[in-house]
Amino acid sequence: MATGKHLTKTAVTRHLADKAGINNKNASAVLEHLAALAIAETKKNGVFVIHGIGRLVLSNRKARMGRNPQTGEAIKIAAKKVVKFRVAKAAKDQIVPPKKK
Repeated sequence: MATGKHLTKTAVTRHLADKAGINNKNASAVLEHLAALAIAETKKNGVFVIHGIGRLVLSNRKARMGRNPQTGEAIKIAAKKVVKFRVAKAAKDQIVPPKKK
């Protein structure tokens, strides 16, 4: 695995290929299909779950009042849809173990 700040797509592809015993081309195709499936399902159903990692959730943000930071003037911020990623509890607990009481 790479020892840099983060894994590149190539590094993830190579790691997946090594672990699954497939070639890099097939591993890359799996990642691309997973991303496409996640996008399509989130658009269609509003949620896509990868068990053990987390879920993509389409959420509606309500209209609200805000402030222009340069002038301080009150402005209306329109309602919009946003995508959020919610980390699964199992993944969160392994990455950052809960504090013991």
